Amino acid sequence: MKLEIVNKSPFPLPDYLTEGSAGIDLYANISEPISLKPLERVLIPTGIYISIPNGYEAQIRARSGLALKHGITLANGVGTIDSDYRGEIKIILINLGQDEFIINSGDRIAQMVFIKYEKVTLIEVNKLNDTKRGGGGFGHTGI
Repeated sequence: MKLEIVNKSPFPLPDYLTEGSAGIDLYANISEPISLKPLERVLIPTGIYISIPNGYEAQIRARSGLALKHGITLANGVGTIDSDYRGEIKIILINLGQDEFIINSGDRIAQMVFIKYEKVTLIEVNKLNDTKRGGGGFGHTGI
């Protein structure tokens, strides 16, 4: 899939760092370092604008190294960029660690993965079909 992108940052275009990478890293495009204290949230601009084809979304995901080493993750779990959005991609980071974390311009702060999806038509019914699992939810298998 080819995707149109506008890069208003001084950094290179996001790219796949290895042949098997599913996501492209996004860089913090900030004028000065940002201090993120424990449990604090911040919105970080990337300087990136994209045009996603219909039937696709961009998912913004945390970088595993930042999450493991520093407790830095996304406040909204996984962010969704819809195909009709044309604004700047911004990342909502939260510090779940115990120490202050400094974000510098050019730091890789998140990754973006492109996913194909299908729209559904909802059909209201009075009862769903039965399955072996039924309504069993969290911990229903005893494990």
